[in-house]
Amino acid sequence: MGFWENAVVFAQIVLINLLLSGDNAIVIAMAGRRLPPGQRQAAVWWGAAAAVLLRCVLTVGAVALLDIPFLQTVGAILLLGIALKLLLDQKDQHGETRAASTLAGAVWTIVVADFVMSLDNVLAVAAVADGDIALLVIGIAMSIPIIIWGSSFIMRLLDRFPFLAYVGGALLGYASGEMLLKDRGLAPLLSRLDADAHRALPFALVALLLAAALWMRRRGR
Repeated sequence: MGFWENAVVFAQIVLINLLLSGDNAIVIAMAGRRLPPGQRQAAVWWGAAAAVLLRCVLTVGAVALLDIPFLQTVGAILLLGIALKLLLDQKDQHGETRAASTLAGAVWTIVVADFVMSLDNVLAVAAVADGDIALLVIGIAMSIPIIIWGSSFIMRLLDRFPFLAYVGGALLGYASGEMLLKDRGLAPLLSRLDADAHRALPFALVALLLAAALWMRRRGR
């Protein structure tokens, strides 16, 4: 490819990382927020490192993995469970945390969520790079500052505006719905739905997730 073609591809990779690294940053911020102030930055760095490492590993087999029927459905269920856990662990109206969190527990939550969410990111960047290893490596490397800065910024926002945790949970629920729509194993079933039902599925999962979180928090109190 010539200079301008490489420049266009590079710009596409930057845009993809900006759009698709947001979910990873949200998970790191929501998990790290439960930690003592001294451990938050460690969670951000370990979480970002896990996200980038997973993308490097998944790059090799992303296409093959996404072809496995019902794999994305399992991932969507896992992501919904993680989102619900993070919502339930946020501070209540009196500013108290429901359960103490450890650095290891927060990092494990981040690793599992990153594994689920990194498939689409890797596949998108790999498709744009079109086999160009240098551009592929650049695309993965660009995830580092985006995730670190983004998660730190979101964490500060959550401290100042705790209700935004539900916005983050809603975004993760929406990502789960999109994963279900892309699962080839569900394609025969989803093909029976009309276009409006397809568009409504992610929003339905968001509503279900938020309703479950609010009900479980109220029942817990």
